[in-house]
Amino acid sequence: MQSSQPGFQNPIPTPEVIPDMPATGDSLNASTFKEVSFTLLDDFYAIDFTSEKVLPALFMIFFNPAFWNLVAQQEYKTHFLTKLFRGHRYAACYFLGLTIFSIGILRDYLYHEAILSQPTSVFMSHYEDVFTSFGIAFVAIGQVLVLSSMWKLGITGTYLGDYFGILMKERVTSFPFNVTEHPMYNGSTLIFYGTAFWYKSLAGVIMSELVWISYFIYSTLFEG
Repeated sequence: MQSSQPGFQNPIPTPEVIPDMPATGDSLNASTFKEVSFTLLDDFYAIDFTSEKVLPALFMIFFNPAFWNLVAQQEYKTHFLTKLFRGHRYAACYFLGLTIFSIGILRDYLYHEAILSQPTSVFMSHYEDVFTSFGIAFVAIGQVLVLSSMWKLGITGTYLGDYFGILMKERVTSFPFNVTEHPMYNGSTLIFYGTAFWYKSLAGVIMSELVWISYFIYSTLFEG
């Protein structure tokens, strides 16, 4: 089967028949459920998690939140960045923000390269319209959450200004913070999932789950 992405071949032979989704109200019978399970297992076993494209993406998924949380913690305790910028805490905060933004761009690029290096999912490709629609919806919702939270928080609020002693006048409780406690994290995760669905990439779905896990771990450890 030729992958929907140019430049690489899907090594998994496509089954002659992949069962269609049951109509609303119907249930999958045992035979159909077994066929779907085997198709998903074939998709999973086709993923090379040791690929030179996948490993850097996996590293950055866990490195990024660890980096900005640890740096912010050290700034709070020692003011090392503020001292580096001769006491200009706003300049120090902007520098950290630029660094976080830059490594975020790198992580997104590596994630994109990783999913393109892996075979497309036979199962997801069979339901292409469904997953494409989910992909568009997830990316759109994720972008709304991320951009609206940045708009409400501003640069210093978005990029850990409170660790520099730059505090907002009051806690933001309006949208999107009245919908989810961590709109930046949840919105970013939705964008990763949406991208994976768009490219019909099971590897992308798994890496997106790791993005959510990394956010959950560090938000629990550092942000309570």
